[in-house]
Amino acid sequence: QVQLVESGGGLVQAGGSLRLSCAASGRTFSSYTMGWFRQAPGKEREFVAADTWTRGNTYYADSVKGRFTISRNNAKNTVYLQMNSLKPDDTAVYYCAADQDDRGSRYLAWYHYWGQGTQVTVSS
Repeated sequence: QVQLVESGGGLVQAGGSLRLSCAASGRTFSSYTMGWFRQAPGKEREFVAADTWTRGNTYYADSVKGRFTISRNNAKNTVYLQMNSLKPDDTAVYYCAADQDDRGSRYLAWYHYWGQGTQVTVSS
């Protein structure tokens, strides 16, 4: 079992930056794909970014490519999402997720573990 706890959300003006953190406990997550998803009010949860262990690849949604960066520190069991040039459309609850099969997927259903989410609000 893996427990995930997100932090780093908050209120920021458009054009600003935030760094989200996701701390994992319970099992080492170093061999997992780690993903970030988000859910805006009234919308479905959507893929944001993923980082694979085996292939060392990262994947991004088109809407955040070039602005967001996912990274991980396996020694600290933590994955990060650096968010730059934030837009009001980025306002959502951001969730960290782990796929123990390391598939590098954009699909929610392929992730086994989820955090409780952290709110990001971008004002115009």
